[in-house]
Amino acid sequence: MNGRMSRVKHYVEVVSSTDVEGHMVPLVVVWDDGRRFEIDRVLDRRQAWSPRTGGKGMRYTICVEGRATFLYFEGSRWFVEARY
Repeated sequence: MNGRMSRVKHYVEVVSSTDVEGHMVPLVVVWDDGRRFEIDRVLDRRQAWSPRTGGKGMRYTICVEGRATFLYFEGSRWFVEARY
């Protein structure tokens, strides 16, 4: 693996709102164990596929606790590229 950790598609609960144009705006990611991660801001939103885990959907580049990461909305579910 060349020192790189593998990633898996991990479905998560997301608290979101919808703006007046109908775009979803994610606000909080809720992990399986109940931990909540507030999204500081959404940096980008675009259709994209996940090269690490497969799957295609709306990819949000989000900032959580000062760190940028991806959050995907695929079909009707949200997922992150979780490390294992």
